[in-house]
Amino acid sequence: MNSAHPAPGADSADPVEQRRALRARTIAARQALTATHRAALMRHFETHLGELVARLAPKTLGFCWPYRGEPDLRAWVTHWLAADPSRIAVLPVVPHQAGPMVFRRWIPGMEMPLDRHGIPHPADGEAVDPDLILVPCNAFDAAGYRVGYGGGYFDRTLAVMNPVAVGLGFEFARVDDVWPQPHDRPMDWIVTEAGAFPAQPRNMR
Repeated sequence: MNSAHPAPGADSADPVEQRRALRARTIAARQALTATHRAALMRHFETHLGELVARLAPKTLGFCWPYRGEPDLRAWVTHWLAADPSRIAVLPVVPHQAGPMVFRRWIPGMEMPLDRHGIPHPADGEAVDPDLILVPCNAFDAAGYRVGYGGGYFDRTLAVMNPVAVGLGFEFARVDDVWPQPHDRPMDWIVTEAGAFPAQPRNMR
């Protein structure tokens, strides 16, 4: 992987505060991207993502509705589906209580209500386990650990499913260390506008 940026607050003793500051900084940077800059990043991003997904060849692909400036994969997933009618795309449904998410089939153009976070989701349909999940990262490190939004939904979901997990983020969200907690589940791959990178083992500390 490319060299990472030092994480903010690295001298702080509280990893929770470190992760909170990192999350705030990278979300702000993502939301501040101009439309032109974002479009340029996404062209490279989608190329690398397409090459990796073609290599891994899932039949059922989990992805997330874009939230707070995350990479918008809706058009890319629509093209992926159109290339093979046997393919299935699924979106996560966040539970009302702590627990793993379920995934339900997404068809382009289908009507979807908003969940309690204001994110569209398939309200009905059978649960479908994806072969591969595209997981948004507010920040990430070379070992594949990520900073999400603090709810632990993906960690609990990956603990009971066995998909390939591909973390998605922009290069400015790459840091030396995200201070993973014992329950955190690493990604198998990270995709950015710079390429697709397999997770590397963490150095002994």
